[in-house]
Amino acid sequence: MTETKTQQLKVVPVAGRIGAEIQGVQLSGDLDLAIFSEIKQALNDHKVVFFKGQNHLDDASQEAFAKLLGEPYAHPTVPVKDNTNYIFELDSERGAKANHWHTDITFVPEVPKYSVLRGVTIPDVGGDTVWANTNEAYEDLPDGLKKLADGLWAIHTNEYDYAQFKPAENIDDEVKKKYRDVFESTIYKTRHPVVHVHAETGKRHLLLGGFAGRVEGYTTSESERLLSIFDSYVTRLENTVRWQWSEGDVAIWDNLATQHYAIADYGDQHRVVRRVTVGKDVPVNKENESSRLIVKK
Repeated sequence: MTETKTQQLKVVPVAGRIGAEIQGVQLSGDLDLAIFSEIKQALNDHKVVFFKGQNHLDDASQEAFAKLLGEPYAHPTVPVKDNTNYIFELDSERGAKANHWHTDITFVPEVPKYSVLRGVTIPDVGGDTVWANTNEAYEDLPDGLKKLADGLWAIHTNEYDYAQFKPAENIDDEVKKKYRDVFESTIYKTRHPVVHVHAETGKRHLLLGGFAGRVEGYTTSESERLLSIFDSYVTRLENTVRWQWSEGDVAIWDNLATQHYAIADYGDQHRVVRRVTVGKDVPVNKENESSRLIVKK
């Protein structure tokens, strides 16, 4: 990928297969539609885009900008931040360290399309986020694995697997429990295709990550092996981009084209990021079969 200059913006790739920094714009809810269209095209091309120096944004203006991308998506279990309409706050001091690979909120059938994340309090060192291109991961699969993956379904849930999810050691046990109790206040299980066809681009993507617990029709041990194989293609370094945050940075990503991982390597330093998620889509496979909810309790 090479640097491009659109009518208004400069789009600078950050890695070879995913990610670009967009320069020359201040984000706002009244952004010129031509500039917004260029941002949307860059998002389709690069899956995740970054904006430095957006320190003018506060909660309200972040929400206003995010609404340009689609209807705000309320998290199914976690309440919004106080005094906001849509913001989901990830505060390390409240146990919110998502240090595992995942696509946001895949435990329900209607998966959010886009996320807009703003850096509010950033550690002096550490706390980077990594994104992976799930289309490139699919295309990297050998033909036999592609054919296998095309026909598979996985069960996604927000019910914690305590062997897999290891909350940060420096967070008080009571805080951890409170965070988990809120996250699991309603348990969802959803059947998603392992490979979905992206609604806008028509490309095939692996739809897995940390909420995918097992593969339908396979035992637990067989599922673990299959998921490990497919996830190993997602997390190949060639398919990833890593962003080193500064306060005021904004990242926007296509949730149905990526997985991401917030690296919890900053000890007891404080990290706060605020997310607005918008749009929703029910994934379909190549046979146009849709995801569906199988448990809500």
